[in-house]
Amino acid sequence: MSAARAVAVTDPTGRREVPAALRAVAPLPGLPGLEEFELEPLDDTGVLFALRSTSPGGRDVRLFVVEPHTFFPDYAPTVPDQTLELLGVAGEARPTLLVVVHPADDDRTAPTANLLAPLVVHAGDGRFAQVVLDGDHPLRAPLG
Repeated sequence: MSAARAVAVTDPTGRREVPAALRAVAPLPGLPGLEEFELEPLDDTGVLFALRSTSPGGRDVRLFVVEPHTFFPDYAPTVPDQTLELLGVAGEARPTLLVVVHPADDDRTAPTANLLAPLVVHAGDGRFAQVVLDGDHPLRAPLG
């Protein structure tokens, strides 16, 4: 049996391997019925990715996500304990964070990142959840 494919994500501590096949432990807001996703690198730096739905019978959805610390070095959200427990992230282990990017459009001159609701990924097994954080994190923080 071959090992599952992994992708490299660059975070503040360096590059870490994350399974390419991700599974949502709870439905993403606005995307009911989609649980299975594929994380596809869009650059060689481990920062920009496409997150594509792969759920059988599900609709074709693609989100752009980034590792947030490259653009927001001071971003240090507190992930709720219940989210870490749900994902099975315990002790000194830390999850990988990704944030959804909204492209520029008629209302936005630059892409923005949703820092209020990051995707919290268990780097060992690919389970993830989107969590709405407490605190003052922007929903649409300009990138670049």
